[in-house]
Amino acid sequence: MLRVSRRIFVGGALAMGLAGCGRGGRSTLFGTDTHPAEYPTVRAFRYFGDLVEQRSGGRLRVKIFPGGQLGAERDTLEITSFGGLDFNRVNLAPLNSIEPLTTIFSLPFLFDSEAHLRRVLDGKPGERVLASLAPHDMIGLCFYDSGARSFYNTRGPIERPSDMRGMKIRVQNSDLYVAMIRGLGADATPMDLGEVYQGLVQGVIDGAENNWPSYESGRHYEVAPYYSLTRHVMAPEVLLMSKVSWDNLSAADREIVMESARESVPYMRGLWDARVAAAQEALVADGVRVNEVDSEPFRRRMHPVWESFVTSDAQKEIMRAALAMGDGNA
Repeated sequence: MLRVSRRIFVGGALAMGLAGCGRGGRSTLFGTDTHPAEYPTVRAFRYFGDLVEQRSGGRLRVKIFPGGQLGAERDTLEITSFGGLDFNRVNLAPLNSIEPLTTIFSLPFLFDSEAHLRRVLDGKPGERVLASLAPHDMIGLCFYDSGARSFYNTRGPIERPSDMRGMKIRVQNSDLYVAMIRGLGADATPMDLGEVYQGLVQGVIDGAENNWPSYESGRHYEVAPYYSLTRHVMAPEVLLMSKVSWDNLSAADREIVMESARESVPYMRGLWDARVAAAQEALVADGVRVNEVDSEPFRRRMHPVWESFVTSDAQKEIMRAALAMGDGNA
């Protein structure tokens, strides 16, 4: 019932917003983000909206609902695809089951560093993955950073895959993430992010994996103080527009939206880098026990996972192109 109510609300609001589109009237476009209001993706989303409003002379206005007000990402993606939402910021993982090409950027240990990731996202591989969303009624506007994800847990430092044996690790609702955890010898437990803290407290899970800002903002460090820098996944966030809404815009307004999205990327990255540094400094000062990890033993265990999820020629082409842009070839 709640999901239906959200769809009715958003769909009705969108219909009113689009009433002036193409006829010179003012139009309010609606977007959603599951992160809190001051998180870097939300701030960049707002910056994007400000640019759209300025460049359209106030004809287009973007109203954002942060903090998961309109539901979990898997639900809002469906709403976006049929036009009930104009914009959506989601992690790449929920898109993996919708478009196979998005799986490539979620592969564990694909990227050497954040610089490698950004070269790929800004280059031809990134363009190709964004374009692959159009057949699914979503326009990929740009990528935002989601940082390097590492493991944290309640038991002790993870230094080698054998340290994870028998651990129950929370993952996003993604077949790839489940396969990754199982490949490392642990038990994967798909769970919404909002349930992780209580799951750690109650022992339903022994650990999880995420970036520094999310580890801090969710207060997971309070109950899982061991943070091991595996940096196993750097899957980005994506800013999407409903193709229904896109098709309602004039060619000039589409250009405004696309250029504003691209311009919001360096703004977001600056916010992100500062947020990561601040979170890491604060948590280390608070007593979180951090350890570096030799990633090679973990990476070797991922070869069967790659082979299982990279099956089409198109996927293999993008993967090869991304690997060729690694730090050793930069």
